[in-house]
This record gives sequence, structure tokens and C-alpha cells, in this order.
Amino acid sequence: MEDKVLILDLGSQYTQLIARRVRELNIYCEIFPFNKPLINFSSYKAVILSGSPHSVLGKNSPKIDLSCVKGKIPLLGICYGAQYLAHFYDGEVSPSKTREYGRATLKIVNSKSNFFKNIPNDSQIWMSHSDTINKLPHNTKLIASTSDIENAAFMFDDEKTFGIQFHPEVYHSSDGSKMLKNFLVNISKINQNWTSDSFANMIIEKLKKQIINDNVILGLSGGVDSTVAAMLLKKAIGNQLKCIFVNNGLLRKNEFDLVLNQYKGMGLNVKGVDASSLFLKNLKGKTDPEIKRKIIGNTFIDVFDEESKKINNVKWLAQGTIYPDVIESISVNGPSVTIKSHHNVGGLPDFMRLKVVEPLKMLFKDEVRRLGKSLSIEPKILSRHPFPGPGLAIRILGEITSKKVKLLQEVDSIFIDGLKEYNLYDSIWQAGAILLPVNSVGVMGDERTYEKCVALRAVQSTDGMTADWVNLPYTFLQKISNEIINKVPGINRVVYDISSKPPATIEWE
Repeated sequence: MEDKVLILDLGSQYTQLIARRVRELNIYCEIFPFNKPLINFSSYKAVILSGSPHSVLGKNSPKIDLSCVKGKIPLLGICYGAQYLAHFYDGEVSPSKTREYGRATLKIVNSKSNFFKNIPNDSQIWMSHSDTINKLPHNTKLIASTSDIENAAFMFDDEKTFGIQFHPEVYHSSDGSKMLKNFLVNISKINQNWTSDSFANMIIEKLKKQIINDNVILGLSGGVDSTVAAMLLKKAIGNQLKCIFVNNGLLRKNEFDLVLNQYKGMGLNVKGVDASSLFLKNLKGKTDPEIKRKIIGNTFIDVFDEESKKINNVKWLAQGTIYPDVIESISVNGPSVTIKSHHNVGGLPDFMRLKVVEPLKMLFKDEVRRLGKSLSIEPKILSRHPFPGPGLAIRILGEITSKKVKLLQEVDSIFIDGLKEYNLYDSIWQAGAILLPVNSVGVMGDERTYEKCVALRAVQSTDGMTADWVNLPYTFLQKISNEIINKVPGINRVVYDISSKPPATIEWE
């Protein structure tokens, strides 16, 4: 087994980004909540304390028993983690007069510290906290400051315990990965031997032991996540895997038939189920996005429950859930704040007799793609843009009707085909069209029109947690806008979404 790192989740939305940076160093890590009982700390080569939305000064702030860790295992406290180490070990923390947020420039005070080995003195870092460390514990050394924060980084004497008040895990900390490497590789002496192949082998062996002789039913979507999950399960349990592709009536144009053809020759036993009328019936009259998500999720479960009963000895429902889905929904391992629900996250209702298996739930999208490549999955499948589980239902603002779905399918098809024609598709992380619940005045020929408006969205991202809008060429947008308006009856206006995540989400609902 590879060397492991433990990340104690104290509630930060950045916790998963810490894991991401650690894995990019080819080091295996696990995330557990701070209050998880009976953690075997001795099985880990290092421990990282995450940030938190709480203040160490608050009555209900997370408390951690570090008696088995501090001074015995290399320990790094990030943001709240650093403030925790200061506050509870003879230092002093107080509220900042102003919120310390955004870019800052690092000033290395102790150049002999291995934590900052090969880090330039003016390295850019990212702050995000409302408390600050006024006084360090007596048995520590200051190792870095900024123009606004004196105690930006410190270390305890005679032990491998460090605290930093900034976030090395975020993109804006230009040398953050190098700092984490210094802590994990140079200080903690962890081997960098975790790869996609080793993860695949580990998961396959785990699936074999977990499932044994039971049958598993898996919902395929045609996307990267469910396909990689299917191939992992196929390698683990062979014909015990039964795949179902459900047409929920909210797919892209012709996607039901295209996806079924896609899986021919991959050795997957796939059954197509057209439940589009049922989904659309259940969504009739519903406008609230969370209600729509829950209806789709519940209907999805009903369909699968019915299909599973047609197969003998089915004990498991497999899902291609990935970590951003989890962290935005319920934080499967920690107390992070919920942003939105996902139809395939959170378990199953009591009436359903199936247990859930999610082989990818701790992976990011780019990690899933690398894993798929190691499993020899075709590049055209691995390069497919993410598509939301609720499909076009969360790209149609307001009530869902078959007419609106067909209209948006046509718009989406023109947009996606255009991206491929202009060789833009592979450089974009996700793209799609949104049907807005407003009409606008237009002119076609000599006639006044009062028709629908659609928004186009294209973003660049690596994990879905943050995203920037893509600066598509004006000539392309002009062509696509004209084509949509000319070819799709009912549309007379096209706009382009130039908002980033955060503050906006990638999807509109």
C-alpha cells in the first residue's frame, strides 16, 4: 500500500482542493471529518488540518484531539488549522479589524526552513480568513510574513508541525504545490508512487471484496464518469455488472441512440429504458430548481428499482458520482456547507433494497479522465464535456415541457456542433445552452416577433469547483447566434454568459 496522508476536514469548501493538490504530487490521501471517531493516525505519514468557516474563538468551533498527532506525525495546519494550533497551544488569536481576503505577497523570514525550500521571497499567496494570529506559541519560530500579516507561517521547535494562515491549495497561490511538496516529500519523507494504475488496482480489489458474488446495476449516461465506473466494475466483477441507460427525456438531441451505439463493442451489458414520458409527467408544473432536481432523482430511483427487480440477485446500485458532486451536496466525509443537491448523491430511500457503490466518489474530473485512459477507454468518450445528471431540466429555467426540451435540444446541438467544427470543443471544459423564461421583442423580415431568449455558456475548469468563462471568438459567436435564430423557430435572441464560478455556478439552476 502507498504512503497515505490524512486530511482532517474542519468544514472548508477548500478541503477537496487540498486533496487535489496532494494527489497531483502522486501521493494518496484520505479525507475524514474532524469528529470521526477512532482514526488510526499511525497508518498515516502526515496529517493536514483544513480551513473552516468557523472561528477558533467561537463556542461551537471544531475541536480536535491532536494528542496522537502533534509532535509524533508531521502536521500542517492551514488557515483555521494554523489558528487552531496557535490558539490551543499558548498563542493568541483575535478577530481581524478587516477581513483578510485575496492575493498577498509572501516574505520569507526564515530561509532555513525546509517548508519554503526553493520558494521565491515574493511568492504570491491567497488569504481567506477573518481571524488573525496576534501572538505565536512560545515554542515556535516565525518563518514567513506578509505586508499585512506578521504571523503568516510558523513552525514548532523540535517537531515537524507547521501552521500557515494562507491557502497553498488554491490556484492563486503560485507556489502552493511546491510548499505542499516540501512538507510532504522533503519534511514528511512520503514516497510519490500513487498513480492512476495503482488507484485502479486498489479500487478493483476493493470492489471484489465488497461485492463478492452479488449482481450490480449501473446507470450509464454516456459520460466520462459513468463509463469509467462501469469499466472498473467490469474488471472487478465481469458479467455480474448489469448496465441500464435511462432516457429521462432531458438528454441532448438524439443522445439516447448515440449512447447505446457508443457502448457496443466495449463488453458492457447495456439495456436502454425509455422513461421520458414518466419524467416529463412528474415535472409538469414544477419551477423550483431544487424541487426539479429531487423529482428527477426520485423518478430515476423508481425506474431503477423497477428494472432491478427484473434481474436476479441484484444487491447494489453503482453510480458514477465524483467528488465535486459530493462536496457541493452533502460533503460525504465532512461538515462542509451544502450548495446544491445532486440527483445521484446522498444514498437511497429506505424502501429500495439496493446498496450504493460509488467507485469514483473521491476523484476529480481530470483524475477520472486519467483513470479512464489507464483503462484504455476511447479518447472521444474521455474528452466528452460534463453533462448534468438532471440534464436539460436545469438548463430550462422554469417549468419543463416537451416543447421547451425540443427547442433547447436544437439550440444545444447547433452550439456543440459549432464548437467541434471550429476546433474549440476540446479546449473547453463544459459548454451548453440555457433557455430563459423571458420573451423579447425582435424583428424578422418585416414582422415584429416576441419570442424566447437563450444564453450560451462555455467555461474553463479542471475540477468543476471553480470555473472561468471562455473568451470565444466573436466571429464564432456571430455565426452561432445567426444559425440558432434562423434555424430554431421560437428563438429571436442569443446572449453569452460571461460570469465565473464563483460567484455564479456553471449551471443556471
